[in-house]
Amino acid sequence: MIPYVIPRDTHVNPSGGKTVPAPDPATSPSDAPADSTGPLGRERAHLTASRAALRAMREDAEALDIRDVTANWVNAVVLGAQIEDRIKSLADLSHTPLFFGRLDYLHVVGAEEAEGAEGERFYIGRRHVHDADGDPMVIDWRAPVSQPFYRASKKDPLGVGLRRRFGYTGGELTAYEDEHLSDPAEAERTSKLLQAEIERPRVGPMRDIVATIQPEQDEIVRSGLSGSVCVQGGPGTGKTAVGLHRVAYLLYAHRDRLARTGTLVIGPNKSFLHYIEQVLPALGELEVRQATVDDLVAVHGEVRGADEADAAVIKGDARMAEVLRRALRSHVTAVLTEPVMVVRGSRRWRVPAYELEEMVGELLARDIRYGAARDALPQRIAHAVLVRMEQAGEAPDDRVQDAVARNPAVKAAVKAIWPAVDPAKLVLRLLSDADFLAEHAQGVLSAEEQKRILWAKPARSVKSAKWSAADVVLLDEAADLISRTHSLGHVVLDEAQDLSPMQYRAVGRRCTTGSATVLGDLAQGTTPWATASWAEALRHLGKPEAAVEELTAGFRVPRDVIAYASRLLPVISPGLAPVSSVRESAGALAVRQVTAADLPGAVVEACAEALRNEGSTGLIAADARIGELAAALTAAGHAYLSPGEETTAESRLTLVPASLAKGLEYDYVVLDEPAAVVSGEPDERTGLRRLYVALTRAVSGLAVVHAAPLPTALT
Repeated sequence: MIPYVIPRDTHVNPSGGKTVPAPDPATSPSDAPADSTGPLGRERAHLTASRAALRAMREDAEALDIRDVTANWVNAVVLGAQIEDRIKSLADLSHTPLFFGRLDYLHVVGAEEAEGAEGERFYIGRRHVHDADGDPMVIDWRAPVSQPFYRASKKDPLGVGLRRRFGYTGGELTAYEDEHLSDPAEAERTSKLLQAEIERPRVGPMRDIVATIQPEQDEIVRSGLSGSVCVQGGPGTGKTAVGLHRVAYLLYAHRDRLARTGTLVIGPNKSFLHYIEQVLPALGELEVRQATVDDLVAVHGEVRGADEADAAVIKGDARMAEVLRRALRSHVTAVLTEPVMVVRGSRRWRVPAYELEEMVGELLARDIRYGAARDALPQRIAHAVLVRMEQAGEAPDDRVQDAVARNPAVKAAVKAIWPAVDPAKLVLRLLSDADFLAEHAQGVLSAEEQKRILWAKPARSVKSAKWSAADVVLLDEAADLISRTHSLGHVVLDEAQDLSPMQYRAVGRRCTTGSATVLGDLAQGTTPWATASWAEALRHLGKPEAAVEELTAGFRVPRDVIAYASRLLPVISPGLAPVSSVRESAGALAVRQVTAADLPGAVVEACAEALRNEGSTGLIAADARIGELAAALTAAGHAYLSPGEETTAESRLTLVPASLAKGLEYDYVVLDEPAAVVSGEPDERTGLRRLYVALTRAVSGLAVVHAAPLPTALT
């Protein structure tokens, strides 16, 4: 590997391998004589030409006139929306590099190698850009021809002679670095530009990692749409970014199919979704919906109540699905005594009770949705009547069968045998009526468990019910037992370790005919119902065949910090492999003990120290201590943001309750009183897992400030 230019304050000297000070960016370094005809100058010229080509593509889209090509106003609206999305996707983000790499192939891609033949060159970027003749100037990173940028190595160059990486400062191309993959004389080295990009300060929302995807990550990103994937990844392994880039890749490779079926990204909370929401648009993907599990089920009821932890665990148990199924089926009358008498004109047609029982028994045995079976029953009765008509010499057709199915006598029989059930009323009765619950939970839930989930004060009606989050998931289950939930083409589920079995089922319903990407870390499970294994989670999700991949190489958290946090692993998740970080950062970890009286001031001072560095700072503390620390920051004159608010160059400090820290990252983290984080949870293991999360949010440095003794595992 030959690093032509590495530091941001230098630029290439075309006459040799040395570097010289770069001109002031304000004076346009591309005008520097040394660069005008050299490699860096030529690359800058290609960047300028590519940006001009992208502007032309956008102008062409804006100039499209669809008035004469649409048959009606509906087509015009749809096509207009598609063009609007196309224009948005062609936006040139000035501070986002249009391309970040280059591949020089030894031969023409797709053709057999021929001695003396000239190879092809491709610039790899976030989106495709072509010139006026349609020739590519930048290739989408998802295209097959771009794959060697991530996977080629000295051992297996994949037909690539040279891989070039580019360095940027504020959108200006300032550096490049070459690897001659097919040159045996050049030793393999770690890319300094790649390392610099990984370690770049984080201000604002999460950004894409398209320039830094590693081979093991790329394998997951490019895995096929037909199969589901579960990614176990410790802090800093890039699992969230991998999941988002997988969505972008699947939309590229299977756009027509996913345009019909839809895609969805599910995160743990609104703050997390706000943090990641710009990744896909930066890659040109604008149509991916983002939601929390609570958002998915909110259509069934508003959360206005809360459960005790033990009650929530029981309600979230997969056994509740069987209780609901039994309760719903109990509405069906399987033993009948009265026949159905259908009058048509002067004739009367009789369907005896035993035959009705056979129909009901068959539908129950098929175990189809309650609502679908209820819709099928009148057709079954009508068919029996038509058989009798034919036996009597008549020749009824389908229209007669539909008319019989709508006959008042048939409708009355169906209402009595298979009545309509409202899912909210069903759940309300289960949680309010001890006898009804006992009848259908017998052998499934113990008497004590039944007692724990019964409401102490039953609601009078569905409208007055104060549903908890776990209750609303039960409503979703009941609704699906009655009528099938719409399935999407692909679902990404992040921070999946925190879901209950019933929540997994709710997500699984959204991808029964599609696939899923499940992302999480068992060591970061901080709910009382957190999953014990991915095999169990995938079974509840309905994807037991999903491939489980493990990412153990860390690219975000400094080595000293992750090693310190990993002391907790034997207690919180025995047997889980610790993350091996590739980042070395001297002085990244500081642990300071102070007196209780001095703690707020010491925390504020640690924040001030962190803010002297470039990048964002997060102050993480137990939820109960947020108020005291907010007052201390305000008194010291430090403005701060809340999780979900976007950091800027002017506002770089965020005050983060430990319960909301998961999935977020900051350049520097100040962690207040670890013992308080642990004691703020219902049990010690959950508290230590919450602490593990808080300890691993730092990208460049972590300062732990405490007065109380540290947990034993950290000492």
